[in-house]
Amino acid sequence: MELLFLLFTVVLSLPSLSSSSHQALSASPCDFTAIFNFGDSNSDTGGLSAAFGQAAPPNGESYFGGPAGRYSDGRLVIDFIAESLGLPYLSAFLDALGSNFSHGANFATAGSTIRPQNTTLQQSGYSPISLNVQYYQFNDFHRRSQIIRNQGGVFKGLLPKAEDFLRALYTFDIGQNDLTAGYFLNMTTDQVRAYVPDVLDQFKTVVKYIYDQGGRSFWIHNTGPVGCLPYIMDNLPITAGQVDKVGCAAPFNEVAQYFNLRLKEAVVQLRKELPFAALTYVDVYSVKYDLISQAKKHGFMHPLQACCGHGGKYNYNKHLGCGSKIKVNGKEIMVGKSCKDPSVMINWDGVHYTQAANKFIFDQIVNGAYSDPPIPLKMACHKH
Repeated sequence: MELLFLLFTVVLSLPSLSSSSHQALSASPCDFTAIFNFGDSNSDTGGLSAAFGQAAPPNGESYFGGPAGRYSDGRLVIDFIAESLGLPYLSAFLDALGSNFSHGANFATAGSTIRPQNTTLQQSGYSPISLNVQYYQFNDFHRRSQIIRNQGGVFKGLLPKAEDFLRALYTFDIGQNDLTAGYFLNMTTDQVRAYVPDVLDQFKTVVKYIYDQGGRSFWIHNTGPVGCLPYIMDNLPITAGQVDKVGCAAPFNEVAQYFNLRLKEAVVQLRKELPFAALTYVDVYSVKYDLISQAKKHGFMHPLQACCGHGGKYNYNKHLGCGSKIKVNGKEIMVGKSCKDPSVMINWDGVHYTQAANKFIFDQIVNGAYSDPPIPLKMACHKH
């Protein structure tokens, strides 16, 4: 500790301290004036709903009082990130109704992948709005928002300032669907692993594009333990020997861990190529797996069951999902009901997390305990 302090003192005393080094040593919290988010359903605040139809009730019941574009009973991790930075919840870029983009925009859509899937949403369940499309939307938003803002009036208050793009936090939570897409195309684990480097090359390309437009602070989540999600365990073949002590499908989690290893390597490479960027890699996998494997300790129950669903081992049925209805004697009855107390459940609908789980995840990552470098969210603009 004394050595670290001495080094810190010596560096501070150097007369030719560069501005980037000074920023790295600064103890002042970042002044993020906006967030621009890229991702899938883990951080979609209304993109897919605006394009393909609103997430049905009981989504949103725990916080928003009804559907709010999120595939959860309430807030997502990205919502808690915005709250903690004193910013409003992010409006989805695709949502034309009631949106305010003065503090950023959300380009995420449920079902998104990094690599384009070349299928329709109806065919595969994966969004056509892959990461490259999200970047095209951001690029257009960056340019046109300033043209429109300069018209004044109501537009001035609804769109970000030019400097906000430089002072923004750029958040990413995407990649999970790239892995599951391969399995749903009957690929082997080896085949899925084989295309991970190409997926991450495309990820790096988008980060570089955003950097070229002035983005400097990047907060990048790795992917979670997909082998613990009911929709994976219910739909994909696994043998008894492939189930771990928690009850999760080990092969799918191992692929997620491989993806995360390569993602971390990609972030290290980006640090070398983008000299003025502060890139924080956030290990949400470890947080989520700990939550699921130690559910009772953390105040949760039935970690592998969906709160909102219908029947089966995991309360998940791909034909009768959360919010689904059937007709009985000509009358519609909801069978995809919410559980009695979502606040003690981890999984919401077989695919996504509950608000309570999202809050737990946020609380673990906000202070930097799972980050590389280990800096809290509020310091994520500082380059280390």
